[in-house]
Amino acid sequence: MERTFNNKVVAVTGGTDGIGKALVEALLAQGAKVATCARNQEKLYQLQTENAGASLFTVVADVSSENDCRHFIESTLQAFGEIDILINNAGISMRALFADADMAVIKKLMDVNFYGALYCTKFALPSIIKQKGTIVGVSSIAGYRGLPGRTGYSASKFALQGWLESLRTEMLDHGVHVMWVCPGFTTSNIRQAALNEKAESHGETSMNESKMMPAAECATHILTAITERKRTLVLTFTGIRTVWMNKLFPNLTDKLVHRFFFKKGKLIQ
Repeated sequence: MERTFNNKVVAVTGGTDGIGKALVEALLAQGAKVATCARNQEKLYQLQTENAGASLFTVVADVSSENDCRHFIESTLQAFGEIDILINNAGISMRALFADADMAVIKKLMDVNFYGALYCTKFALPSIIKQKGTIVGVSSIAGYRGLPGRTGYSASKFALQGWLESLRTEMLDHGVHVMWVCPGFTTSNIRQAALNEKAESHGETSMNESKMMPAAECATHILTAITERKRTLVLTFTGIRTVWMNKLFPNLTDKLVHRFFFKKGKLIQ
């Protein structure tokens, strides 16, 4: 087994489910010292139990809270002394038309997906600069191509990518690697937990996940991209095709996306 991340200190937000959990487990397997946060204390305890004996530090935190993000980063620094890599993974989605959605839905998505990454990066940045480390934002194809039923989600991911691109340029003189990742359709609970028009979790998804990329495979690609210090990473054939189709044939892509998400004028995905 490769030990590329051996003794590296990696902070991962949202590490109890999906891609985040897969990243935590893969990093621990490579000898990294991992800190992760999530809102659910029981899931954090379960993660700690499943990885007993590993260098895993967990903190209960809601990344939409600036104070919680400060606490997570400061606690990680107290536990491990430094942060080499920060992976801003925590995120939520939505499944509702903009016309029907409460503004609280849009605000929640921005608070978690954009401001959560901003807060954690702000507090971790001095250590990452010192280590000439890496900052990763887990974004989405929705950060390249706006998707119906996900207006707030798309807005938060466009904002995330624009901010990271600006930050990358600011960090050039410091030797800090800044990257964003667009996983495409990956097996995770983000669709089940997607907010409806009242900012409540749907609790289910209409999508068939059987042919989606497994979270563990996605995590492997992300860690490889970090090692290779890539600028961006777009995963899955559908994801890559969507990005290029939208650049080259935007009008056609509008129609294809509409056909995928709507049936008889009703949002189905």
